[in-house]
Amino acid sequence: GPSQTITEAPRWLSTDLRDGNQALIDPMTPARKRRMFDMLVRMGYKEIEVGFPSASETDFAFVRHLIEDDLIPDDVTISVLTQAREDLIERTAQSLVGTKNGTIHLYSAVAPLFRRVVFGVGRDECRAIAVRGTELVMKYAEEYLQGTDFGYQYSPEIFTGAELDFSIEVCEAVMDVWQPEGGREIILNLPATVEMATPNTYADQIEYFGRQISRREHVAISLHPHNDRGTAVAATELAMMAGADRVEVVSAADDARLI
Repeated sequence: GPSQTITEAPRWLSTDLRDGNQALIDPMTPARKRRMFDMLVRMGYKEIEVGFPSASETDFAFVRHLIEDDLIPDDVTISVLTQAREDLIERTAQSLVGTKNGTIHLYSAVAPLFRRVVFGVGRDECRAIAVRGTELVMKYAEEYLQGTDFGYQYSPEIFTGAELDFSIEVCEAVMDVWQPEGGREIILNLPATVEMATPNTYADQIEYFGRQISRREHVAISLHPHNDRGTAVAATELAMMAGADRVEVVSAADDARLI
């Protein structure tokens, strides 16, 4: 509630290497990405999203470079992003081969506008995309990532534009597949894909989500703010007070709306 205070730092994940490369007209070169990765490690980040390896050969090669040249400290977990398509998921798992700690971050859109206009699917099919994607992540992790301390993150994309109860329903279905338990968390990342309300509204959504979601002790509720209204920091602070655990850090390069 409003009387809460923030008494400790959240878990932080840097998305600089991923979002910037997704959004910039002239993407970062591998050399620039490497400098930024080394800087993020020096700054103390323990969770770093390093790319979207199925999206480009450059991103795939960069992830392989980090792993094969042993540039990732043992206490740092790298994360890679993918959409919920089998070929992309397999390629994503292949990019992580040999890493000590790796997370696959799968996202799928759940908002009604996207269900209707972009994908032409109903709720059941929308939920099935997320479930099937999770099954495939587990399948290919089993195939390629035996030696990796492997983690899973799911984002109901356009969370702020979706029905809260449906977002929870999709996340529950995803968790039924992943089966989070002690030592096997799931990260549920709730993005303000478009910042379309005041910060207290985002915080209310996070609070409701945290109260309704099952297996709460095995869920890391993660925030991914955007700054369309210029209130990303306030939304994040209020959502932390509302019970979130983790923040995906938005840098100046996060997306074109911030540049």
